[in-house]
Amino acid sequence: MAPEIIDIYTASETALLCADPVEKAELSKLLYRQWMGSDAEHRQQLSNDSGTSTIRTLEAPGRPSEPKLVAARDLARRALGSVEGRIALIHSLAHIEFNAINLALDAVYRFRGQPQQYIEDWLRVASDEGEHFLLLHERLASLDAWYGQLPAHDGLWDMARRTDHDVLVRMALVPRILEARGLDVAPPMIDKLRHLGDNDTADILQRIYTDEITHVEVGNRWFRHVCEQRALDGTQVFKDLLRGENSAYLRSPYNREARLQAGFNEEELALISQMEAEYKVAKSQKSVQA
Repeated sequence: MAPEIIDIYTASETALLCADPVEKAELSKLLYRQWMGSDAEHRQQLSNDSGTSTIRTLEAPGRPSEPKLVAARDLARRALGSVEGRIALIHSLAHIEFNAINLALDAVYRFRGQPQQYIEDWLRVASDEGEHFLLLHERLASLDAWYGQLPAHDGLWDMARRTDHDVLVRMALVPRILEARGLDVAPPMIDKLRHLGDNDTADILQRIYTDEITHVEVGNRWFRHVCEQRALDGTQVFKDLLRGENSAYLRSPYNREARLQAGFNEEELALISQMEAEYKVAKSQKSVQA
């Protein structure tokens, strides 16, 4: 019997709308295996030849009723020295990875007409993020905790909504700004966890950090690809997109080595520092005027 052929856009939409986080994570891994032709259990093939379904505007992806979503400023801060503090950290990371699955799936679902390598890259990212979520889910369970136990914020998907009109803007602001932030904060967090003797969590975070370097590189590569297609100066486009409130996501110090490894160049790193400084000055001036 010939395998069933389904289009990748329908398949990615199904995963994107799945509300169960564990099931979504498993679906993201399955999609990548199917796309690569390495899934022996499910007699399906994925194709990008029949993606004629309507692209939906998603106010939100499929997600469980919990965690309760609140403003980022309303989230309690807990020290890592306590078990409760480490649970809060792992829960926060699980929420980030859950949203990262959605963002990678949405990059496939929403931005059609891209090369097959683009689809492969973002399905691989979705699969990685699914694995990260499952590792964190299991770690929470080992601490008698669960995903949804604590409140979280909607900042990552808010950026998805703001960038759903253009693949260039999505590549510029999600992988290169939001995901790249993880490259800066992960190493000191890993060191802190090891100092506290929590090697299990530190090992998971090390895995995430290593993978995120490759994920940011994917974003950098496709940002440059689209700029080249449109005959645009990537550095100028990046600067224009960082003007104003988007620079609020920039926070030094930056992990220069990891960012270079992930495909940034020296000019872009200097630009990021410049835009952060300009934003801080503008914010300070507004505060004085108020």
